[in-house]
Amino acid sequence: MASPWGALRRRMITPSMKSGDFDVRGFHVKSPATREALETVGRMFMNGYAAAAEAGSVAECENTIEQLPRQYRGFAYEGAGMGWGIRDGLPFGHNHHVTDFLSSRAESHVYMVYVGVGWAMARLPRFRWKILDRQVPDPLLRFLVLDGYGFHQAYFKTEKYVHQHYREPNFPWPAEGPTWYADRALDQGIGRAMWFVGGADPNRVADMIDKFPESRRADLYAGSGLAATYAGQVDEEELWTFLRRAGDYAPQVAQGSAFAATARVETGLVTDHTRLATKVLGGVTPEQATTISHNARPAPDPVGGVPAFELWRQGISAGLTAMQGANP
Repeated sequence: MASPWGALRRRMITPSMKSGDFDVRGFHVKSPATREALETVGRMFMNGYAAAAEAGSVAECENTIEQLPRQYRGFAYEGAGMGWGIRDGLPFGHNHHVTDFLSSRAESHVYMVYVGVGWAMARLPRFRWKILDRQVPDPLLRFLVLDGYGFHQAYFKTEKYVHQHYREPNFPWPAEGPTWYADRALDQGIGRAMWFVGGADPNRVADMIDKFPESRRADLYAGSGLAATYAGQVDEEELWTFLRRAGDYAPQVAQGSAFAATARVETGLVTDHTRLATKVLGGVTPEQATTISHNARPAPDPVGGVPAFELWRQGISAGLTAMQGANP
């Protein structure tokens, strides 16, 4: 049971559970059932956030999350990543909550937790980012933090980031760079959010992406492909529609789908939709996508100026192409 201070802390720092509702955000509604399912994703995220905000220990937070419906737990771990990140950024209490969280059961949800830290960055003043920087030391995965930041901005500042195509100049994180890749990682998160903004309507999402400058579309499609696989709410015909609309960016959609499949396989949260989406968008099973992802994992400090995270994405795309060629 949470302490009185924990309950107060939750009330003080937790946004409204309705802040992600479609009528509040103005998102496209494909159908009432799809809207309800995507809003449930948002509520499960907020449940994870609230659990971290209120918990007196990592174990207490994780026990709360593990009681949630299986298909939504990944979103709750993402929300908890944000909640612990916010607590690390506050001027009171210790500042290694995220590290402690990742040293426990949440370690298998590391992708989602890093993304959640990006949400925290979007809510904290920038002079506190140095504290969070120490909580996400993995040189390969830390660009997922920017994915989370981009998602947050597109979700809550949709007109600016999605419809006006705003891009933050000289983004200051990570401090050691490379600064040019920060924009690309942010776009991957923006593309992921656009799956929600478009209400999981493949044509609506593709229409929005195709209005962006061509140089940004590959990363936007990759993010949407990830969301189409992880969050879903589309049938097989709609998945094929989205893949056709992606056109030349189909390899990026497949790569995003493989990321999503890997996140679900590694946490034991694979669903029937995971299998369908991975098959349509990537031409593989979730388990095959995970193997390709593991085999493509590069050294954490590559030479040549290209971040390991981008080399990883390229390797996954190449691995998927090779497997599709071997299994026409």
